[in-house]
Amino acid sequence: MPRDKFPASGPARSQSRRVAARAAGALEDELDKPLAPGLYLVSTPIGNLADVSLRALATLSRARLIYCEDTRHSRKLFSHFGISGEVHAYHDHSAARDRARILASIGAGQPVALVSDAGTPLISDPGLKLAREVLEAGLPVVAIPGASAALTALTSSGLPTDRFFFEGFLPPKREARRKRLEVLSDIPATIVFFEAPSRLTAMLEDAGEVLGPREAAIAKELTKLHESVLRGGFEELASRARDEMTLRGEFVVLAGPPPPADVSDADIRARLEAALRDASFRDAVQDVADMLKAPRRRVYKIALALKDGSA
Repeated sequence: MPRDKFPASGPARSQSRRVAARAAGALEDELDKPLAPGLYLVSTPIGNLADVSLRALATLSRARLIYCEDTRHSRKLFSHFGISGEVHAYHDHSAARDRARILASIGAGQPVALVSDAGTPLISDPGLKLAREVLEAGLPVVAIPGASAALTALTSSGLPTDRFFFEGFLPPKREARRKRLEVLSDIPATIVFFEAPSRLTAMLEDAGEVLGPREAAIAKELTKLHESVLRGGFEELASRARDEMTLRGEFVVLAGPPPPADVSDADIRARLEAALRDASFRDAVQDVADMLKAPRRRVYKIALALKDGSA
């Protein structure tokens, strides 16, 4: 790294040099290892080039062949890091010939890398057919983990992360989109969508009508200079998309879990009676509270009444 890139102060400057040297050493260690034959699914940055992993750089620099969705887009990354492998386009709709060529290359002992335009290959990107055929041929498929727009948006959204469902792109036509949203409406988890700018406002309006009131978020320009995550209800987000947002690039839209339905004391008692036959008092209370999305204090109070015979 150029000398003027490091912080001016002594301890900070020393630490920066140490980190840079150790990262370079780790990369050199990876580069010194032979790359075995196989298909390598290499995750690439979704915006900020600094998000590329050391393993990704080492894999791409050692791969005999690199296949990517858009060679012009990927060459920007390769040029930035001095990667000069043989690059080819890969598209699922014209890939029967490509898959045969890739299988032959791996079978002949070559390592082959597959990258998407950005993020993790196979996630709303071409490649699944290829990965399955490589596996069915008894050849290795190795994932090199890294950036993911879906997970980056999820973890920065403020919505529940303990359970999530990745939907990806909804159907482009309104009727089909609304039918799919109806299917998703009862999933007790945060739902992650991808959406194109031309359909963003219409999608948000449909989601608000079909999914109903719930927390939601829109993430755009992730890891880039103008990254932002907008939070609110679908109606508010649709209005902001119409009036405030520059609609360029792909968006990640997140819908929080449906709000808990009203649960009667009778429902809680019935679930508790069943749960207490197989679980401890404490576990039964927690299980029923989680199952019914009811406050634990309320479930605990009813469980105590059952235990005392006063319920």
